[in-house]
Amino acid sequence: MLRMLPQWNLVQQAAEWLELSGDGALFLSALGILLSAIIGYLIGSLNSAIIISRLFLHRDIRAHGSKNAGATNMLRTYGTKYAVMTLALDMLKAAVATALGFWIASVFVGAPIAGFFCVFGHMFPVYYRFKGGKGVACTAIVALMIDPWTFLVMFFCFFAIVGLTRFVSLASIMCAFLYPLLLNAFFPAGWVVLMGVMTTAFVIFMHRENIKRLYNGKESKISFSRKKKAAEEPDAGGGEA
Repeated sequence: MLRMLPQWNLVQQAAEWLELSGDGALFLSALGILLSAIIGYLIGSLNSAIIISRLFLHRDIRAHGSKNAGATNMLRTYGTKYAVMTLALDMLKAAVATALGFWIASVFVGAPIAGFFCVFGHMFPVYYRFKGGKGVACTAIVALMIDPWTFLVMFFCFFAIVGLTRFVSLASIMCAFLYPLLLNAFFPAGWVVLMGVMTTAFVIFMHRENIKRLYNGKESKISFSRKKKAAEEPDAGGGEA
């Protein structure tokens, strides 16, 4: 999506204004990378599930259900309304972070770096003692912002797997594996693919317990016909967004 916009960015513009070249331009590029990473991480650390559960329900989602601060646990624990709110805000923050990275240091460098660190911040939020969600929804929107074709393939694969198996975690894991492969096919730029590989590694790491439960046949299946009350403790399974 960002590739369709005019390719203006702050680093390039500043280099032209200051008439920098060589080491000066390299230093400015490094500064743009650092700024993209910091901004992405700080925005990503604004965990929607924790904010919504505290603000509207006066609870901490990390103390209920699978104890994961993501949209799937919000759905299982508090219902569709709060899950949709969580998902929407997670998507918004990922879009904002990736767009800011784009304007700082281009779609080839700043956007993938800011996007990755937004996902990383969602997983390990500095504001909430580094305990967050699993980054699936954020990853999807980063993919959409960087390369819509990658997003579309992942989107259809995700819902096809969920529809066939009812395992959100399995769909999340499979799409995570596909992510860097699709980026390499549709947008084979160095930083873009590298950040895709790193995102995949962390998403898989965050699903390590789900992988164990899938292997042992103990993973819970998602159900949209069942709504649990906040006071109940749902199964510990299920992938998280």
